[in-house]
Amino acid sequence: MTDENLQARRDIVAQCRAMNASGLNQGTSGNISVRSGDLMLITPASTPYDRMTPDMIASMPVSGDYGAWEGPLKPSSEWRFHLDILRARPEVGAVVHAHSPFCTVLAIARKPIPPVHYMIAAFGGADIRCAEYALFGSPELSANALAALEGRMGCLLANHGMIAVGPDLDRAMWLAVELETLASQYWRALQIGGPVLLSAAQIAEADAKFAGSGYGLAKT
Repeated sequence: MTDENLQARRDIVAQCRAMNASGLNQGTSGNISVRSGDLMLITPASTPYDRMTPDMIASMPVSGDYGAWEGPLKPSSEWRFHLDILRARPEVGAVVHAHSPFCTVLAIARKPIPPVHYMIAAFGGADIRCAEYALFGSPELSANALAALEGRMGCLLANHGMIAVGPDLDRAMWLAVELETLASQYWRALQIGGPVLLSAAQIAEADAKFAGSGYGLAKT
C-alpha cells in the first residue's frame, strides 16, 4: 500500500464520519469512493462509519476485471455507479453518495432542481437533474445516474438520494453540501408560493464569473 493510497483511505473514513455528523447522511446509507492510481477505493458494505478503519476500505480496478475487488469486506452495494462514473469521467477523482434529507425529499417527489440560485452553476449547468428510478446497486441505476450526470457534477436519484462528484474528495464533499443546500432552499421556496427562477443568461453569467475567479471550478 502506497502512502497516497493509505492517505486516501484515511480521508474516506474521515469524510464518512463528517458526512454523518453534519446530518448530510444517516447510518450506513451513503458511500464514498476515491480514484487512487488505477484503483477505486470505496467504503465497504453495511459498515458503521464510527467503526470503520482505513484497512476496511475495499479496492477495485478502474479498468480490467469489472467488479473484481480486494479487501477484508466487500465493497458498498452501490459500487457499480461509483465505478461506472470513474470509468466514464476521467476528470472525476471522487464520488459522494448520500441520502441527504432535502435532496431525498425532492428525489421522492422526482423534482429536479431548477435555477433557483446562482450556485447551481457550480454543477455545470442550469439545473440539477433527477435520474430515473431503478433498484439500488443495479446496472439500470448506474446507467440512469450516468445520464443524469452528463455535463453535471451532481444529480438526484429518484426515490433514493443524491450523487456529487469532483476532481478530488474535498471538492466532491463541498459540492455534496452545496447540493443539499440548494435542495433545502428550493423546498422552502416551494412552501411560500414557489421560487423566481434565474434565466439561462444569468446562470451563464455566474458560470463565467466562477471560471474567472476559481470559485466554482465545476468544469475540470
